[in-house]
Amino acid sequence: MARFTTLPFGIFATGKTVIFAVPGAYTPACSARHLPGFIEHAAALRAKHVDRIACIAVNDAFVMDAWVRANHVSDSIVMLADGNAEFTRAVGLDSDARPYGMGVRSQRYAIVIQNGCVVKVFVDEPGAFEVSAAHYVLSQL
Repeated sequence: MARFTTLPFGIFATGKTVIFAVPGAYTPACSARHLPGFIEHAAALRAKHVDRIACIAVNDAFVMDAWVRANHVSDSIVMLADGNAEFTRAVGLDSDARPYGMGVRSQRYAIVIQNGCVVKVFVDEPGAFEVSAAHYVLSQL
């Protein structure tokens, strides 16, 4: 079973981490392409010396748990609930989705962190799904 939790900031302190953020669990591109891409490429990312892969969504831990189960996410990806968008706002990658009835959400992005330091940031344009995709991140490592 996959691990899911509320966001523990210390998780990024050691080793190499690839974080990918989605606007929300169960949203179409997130469920059909973004999360499945990282599930599919998890072993290849590990082969590039990635110690952990983390998915962040501005959802509560209960929604994240349901999404983990619905997508059969193994423990190769740490699922992180950012229910109050605290991390998302702290990194300046929040998005106002109120016009769509979704409140504050995350932009779609991927970040590579090495021993607590950000070394690469890939932020998709609004509505796009390109540079935060697993295959793109993998090609940049």
